[in-house]
Amino acid sequence: MKDGEGLAILKYEDQQADEGFDPDGARVAIDRRRDENLSLYSEYGLTDRLTLQAKAGVTRGHDRFVAYDGRGPIELGLRYALLHTDRSAVSLYLGAAKDGVGRNAGYAAPGRGDTDLEARLLAGTSRDWRGRHVFGEIQVARLKRGGLADETRADLTLGLRPAKPWLILAQTYAGKAESKPVGSRWMKAELSVVRDLGDWSLQVGWRQALSGRETPADQGAVIAAWRRF
Repeated sequence: MKDGEGLAILKYEDQQADEGFDPDGARVAIDRRRDENLSLYSEYGLTDRLTLQAKAGVTRGHDRFVAYDGRGPIELGLRYALLHTDRSAVSLYLGAAKDGVGRNAGYAAPGRGDTDLEARLLAGTSRDWRGRHVFGEIQVARLKRGGLADETRADLTLGLRPAKPWLILAQTYAGKAESKPVGSRWMKAELSVVRDLGDWSLQVGWRQALSGRETPADQGAVIAAWRRF
């Protein structure tokens, strides 16, 4: 993010599951659950290398045994560009989060968790391919979690602009928690389409769990509005 430029994303996520992955990774029936989140993510360029990031929101959900409704996680951190060229960038993010009233981990009961510390390395590059703009990014993170098992995460994003106002995003989210007696694992895929409308963009997509262990096989819609300023 350049000095003095910013981005805000208002996102709604609706994830539901009636199956889960057992300790061996097989799909099994579970009590139906639903988790909804409405969040506002923002970032602002403090300098050409340093970017402030923040996220907050509200959440609600229920399953057979419990229902919740209230504040979601609050996140705040800084991202520093270690390397930046016209086509590629490598950055380091350091941040903290205060967990909310909902599911702060897919394998845990609502409300479990406290304060998290995160270190994340991001690397991305972009190219022009057959007259179309393409880009890719990989992120690797380590989370020290209060009240929950520590986690390692890896996220991958591929983007393609088939035409100037359109963007297609293919993303995967993978992670592993040091939970006991069985370490929870997950891999999710998300495919979405973004339409640019001047300083605004609208995003519609679908997220689905592909594999895991001791975690729900959830799926659902993702809808977002982006605003650049």
